[in-house]
Amino acid sequence: MFRNILLAFIPVFVAVDAIGLLPLFTSFTQGLEKKEKIKLIIQSVITAMCLAIGFLFLGKEIFKFLSITSGDFMIAGGILLFCLAIMDIVNSEEKRSITTKDLGIVPLGTPLIAGPAVLTTSLIIVEEYGLYPTLISIIANILLAGLIFLLSTFLLKVFGKSGSKALSKITSLLLAAIAVMMIRKGITQVLGMGG
Repeated sequence: MFRNILLAFIPVFVAVDAIGLLPLFTSFTQGLEKKEKIKLIIQSVITAMCLAIGFLFLGKEIFKFLSITSGDFMIAGGILLFCLAIMDIVNSEEKRSITTKDLGIVPLGTPLIAGPAVLTTSLIIVEEYGLYPTLISIIANILLAGLIFLLSTFLLKVFGKSGSKALSKITSLLLAAIAVMMIRKGITQVLGMGG
């Protein structure tokens, strides 16, 4: 059970990329008081948690209804994750102008914490490692993202802006490798050669 939790935790950790989100989080929350920042962090964590867990259960039902196999989704999800990883590696930092009113919900809660990469990864790893390890890994990773945001000022001093960008690129590369692994496993399942 612990091994499955750990194996499920790693791809979700890479997909969330909380350290890579630090520069964006600090630019969004610049000039806000500590109380406001904490309120936004709580709002973003609750949003991400509800979305990711809800999608985990709803996604499985959609699979059953549409007769989509885990192999089909592994291939499609792997391709999507690979594209997201490549876009993150290639693209420069996006300029965003957002009001602070619903900042915790959009874009922090979704799509930054619980975005397409997290939703796709969670649906794929639930087939691989089971429901409870996946749920635990999603909850742990979203709480960890909240903690990283809470310590954002300190962590940015440690890593620096360029350091956190470099870490983000490394996690994107890992995400691309995980995507290739998912495509490979999906193809073997579809071809009936086992996982």
